[in-house]
Amino acid sequence: MFSTSWMRAMAMSGSLLSGAGIAGQASPDAAPAANLTTSWATTWVASQQPVWAPGAQPLPTGLPEPIHDATVVQRVRISAGGRRVRLVLSNRYGRQAVHIEAAGMQGKAAHLGRPVTFAGHAAVAVPAGGTVTSDPVDLDVPALDTLAVGLYLPRPTTLASFHWDGRQTAYIVPGNQVDRAGQPATREARTFQARILLAAIEVETPAPYPTVVAIGDSITEGNGATPDADRRWPDQLATRLAHQRTAVLNAGISGGQLLRDGMGESGLGRFGHDVLAVPHVRSVVVALGINDIAWPGSTFAPDRKLPTVDELAGGYRKLVAQARASGVRVIGATITPFAGALDGSPIHGYSSPEKEALRQRVNHWIRTSGTFDAVADFDAAVRDPAHPERLLPAFDSGDHLHPGDQGYAAMAAAIDTAQLF
Repeated sequence: MFSTSWMRAMAMSGSLLSGAGIAGQASPDAAPAANLTTSWATTWVASQQPVWAPGAQPLPTGLPEPIHDATVVQRVRISAGGRRVRLVLSNRYGRQAVHIEAAGMQGKAAHLGRPVTFAGHAAVAVPAGGTVTSDPVDLDVPALDTLAVGLYLPRPTTLASFHWDGRQTAYIVPGNQVDRAGQPATREARTFQARILLAAIEVETPAPYPTVVAIGDSITEGNGATPDADRRWPDQLATRLAHQRTAVLNAGISGGQLLRDGMGESGLGRFGHDVLAVPHVRSVVVALGINDIAWPGSTFAPDRKLPTVDELAGGYRKLVAQARASGVRVIGATITPFAGALDGSPIHGYSSPEKEALRQRVNHWIRTSGTFDAVADFDAAVRDPAHPERLLPAFDSGDHLHPGDQGYAAMAAAIDTAQLF
């Protein structure tokens, strides 16, 4: 819980802001400069997606709208730890500002919550198409800590940006309850799985920490992993690297494709801002391509034709060229098996013998072309040796597309960490 003295201070600050008609403003210079002997590392991200209209995709957004006079509480597990913390809030696809009147956070290892301010103010307007970064919060967090973040939205808010599948239960409660961000959800809470507004968390470190970014689709995002357990393959890679003071960022989005937009921007479209713009990024694991192959002819894209190997190879080469121009190593991940994927669900036509043949040809190219600095053979890690077009049953979450916890562990173990640096 937050201290009584802090709450009095915030109440006074809020009344002063209200009387003056002032709110914290978005500014790249909002946060005070850190000590010159320290650095800031991005320790967690949620890649942003545009909110789609009802019926625009086969899957609903699941957003708890409208949000009005309510506090959104989200929990995240960070990768690298640090001495102080900053929040990055995003309204990337919004056409109007989103107003936040108060924010707070609490670490799992901390006994008290902390208020979050923006340019010294409790309130902030996240501009349409933009982001805001909070002031540094004095909260010493260890690697792999869990942070709870509360955001109070006083006005009726319809979101245009979000992250569809957080694999973590978030909740909304009435009124301003940011001081309860570290507490369990109450009976009055509405729960959901998306990420709202919270796009990144940064930590202050004694020196620049190397960063690994995983860009991918729902398999990178962790669909099929146990919710609230942090068992996606990037989570398990972060656990492997925690002792090396390395940040691991999960830039996966469900429905993500290499070549085309879908439930979010294509890998080609978002590579610059989701990967190369990250401070201290040392390497990127590219785990894209399965939806480029699976979506054509399915419920998602019934009239689309399959891409060719050359088209997919051209997309991979473009990402590699961008990365190398920025001094970033690229690890290419082979595409995992998906025969029988989503059978019995409302999604039809996801797999076929023709798609399996294309997957095999693309994987052969990934392994042998020499395009990448290294290869993570996710296919070999999770396939059934007796039926290589399918996931090993022990690694299958049950939908024959997404691995479960053990499958994601096998994928994380398939990455040679020495190749990341």
